[in-house]
Amino acid sequence: MGLFDFLGGGTPAVKAQKLKGKATQKFGDPATRQKAISQLGELESPDAVPVLMQRFTFNVEPQTTDRDEKDACFNYICDLKGDAVPAVVEFLKRNDSASSWALKILDTVLPEPEVIAIVTAELTRLGAEYTRDPEKKEVLLHHLLSKTDERIGPAVVPFLHDMSDDVKMAAVKTVASVKYEPAREELLKLLTGDDVAKRVQTACIQALAETGFPVQGYREKVEARLVEPFFVDRSGVVKKRGE
Repeated sequence: MGLFDFLGGGTPAVKAQKLKGKATQKFGDPATRQKAISQLGELESPDAVPVLMQRFTFNVEPQTTDRDEKDACFNYICDLKGDAVPAVVEFLKRNDSASSWALKILDTVLPEPEVIAIVTAELTRLGAEYTRDPEKKEVLLHHLLSKTDERIGPAVVPFLHDMSDDVKMAAVKTVASVKYEPAREELLKLLTGDDVAKRVQTACIQALAETGFPVQGYREKVEARLVEPFFVDRSGVVKKRGE
């Protein structure tokens, strides 16, 4: 009897779907789940990727078991290299959870410019509209921190006006890290706007100090928001005393 005869034959896609229930069962004997994960990996097919990706969407106890199983799924997917990319990108689009795992896989199998293209495209698709769970936006934005690519700034700026303060802060940090000058006006509007959370204002102040963007046109309003050790110097740039 061949390795997959018990599955009744069929294409890798059919076999993967037959294994899905066992590979994604959170409770019960972990050996059953682990065997199914191993069998999915042994298919060596992109058709197994959507099922393997689902394992990243939940946790089990103990943590060592959870980590080992997720590492196994990660390695099986990465072994497929470029063949895994379409399914991973589709997972990233359709799921709010496990975005960090999807990006980790893409970082492993693709050159950085291609990953940036995927991330900025997904941010553009998501937009700054309300989402129940903002974590995915935060993960995508943080992934672009300090990277150098002209597509990053335009994709990130809209999130300075997101409904979530956490997303706003992630966007502030990212545009500051890439020193995207066209974001200057939006940073100043955010800092001096009404009903802006104190922590978001603080992130904006730090971003202005980090980038050296001048506060021209907003000086009086900016100074009203500043707290020690920040100040606006004669040239109109936010500085931090002692630096």
